[in-house]
Amino acid sequence: MAEETWVGTWRPHRPRGPIMALYSSPGPKYLIPPTTGFVKHTPTKLRAPAYSFRGAPMLLAENCSPGPRYSVNPKILRTGKDLGPTYSILGRYHTKTMLTPGPGDYFPEKSTKHVFGSAPSHSISARTKTFRVDSSPGPAAYVLPVVMGPHAVGKASQPSFSIKGRSKLGSFSDDLHKTPGPAAYRQTDVQVTKFKAPQYTMAARVEPPGDKTLKPGPGAHSPEKVTMTKPCAPIVTFGIKHSDYMTPLVVDVEE
Repeated sequence: MAEETWVGTWRPHRPRGPIMALYSSPGPKYLIPPTTGFVKHTPTKLRAPAYSFRGAPMLLAENCSPGPRYSVNPKILRTGKDLGPTYSILGRYHTKTMLTPGPGDYFPEKSTKHVFGSAPSHSISARTKTFRVDSSPGPAAYVLPVVMGPHAVGKASQPSFSIKGRSKLGSFSDDLHKTPGPAAYRQTDVQVTKFKAPQYTMAARVEPPGDKTLKPGPGAHSPEKVTMTKPCAPIVTFGIKHSDYMTPLVVDVEE
């Protein structure tokens, strides 16, 4: 009867791990940091300086000379290597050759005027870009002062007046109140407050649904290619149907 009081497959058993309800103190919930060492030291206590211990240094040998560890080549003397002459095979040296003119670079036919006497010859060249000797101003360099207008030099001029545009400040059209006029208000659409009139739009032409695939035309058919389904194309001849030299078939009918 006692087993029927439990619902399902649950039965009383020992807890698999620590349960906080079984402890009156916080228990293993809090982990107090240590007060010794350098790593994870508690921040509420002062941390003393930490020192590390090092192993003892290696003892050095009493004799610090290299000893017989070095193998000196016996052919090396105080004055250098004691060897005979040695030779090596190298490539050919590249020497620089200067380019000299050949016989075809001279033009003896052009040396006539340098060897024989000739009359003086003159040529017309362009004007040089050096400074000109004649640097005095010409007639066009002088500008006479004007004798008319307010800028006349050495003359008494009459008062001159200028026509200026109308100023918008202080004029009759100046809006001192800065109020909007009738055109500043936007007219309310009638369809907002009253019944909206029907509106119509012009749409494109509606095409009825149908088959839009390309159909073959008369030129796409080839009636001369009937040999694909028949032995040969139909042949038409002109003439009599039977030969005149063929004996007709006569059948005697007995009465």
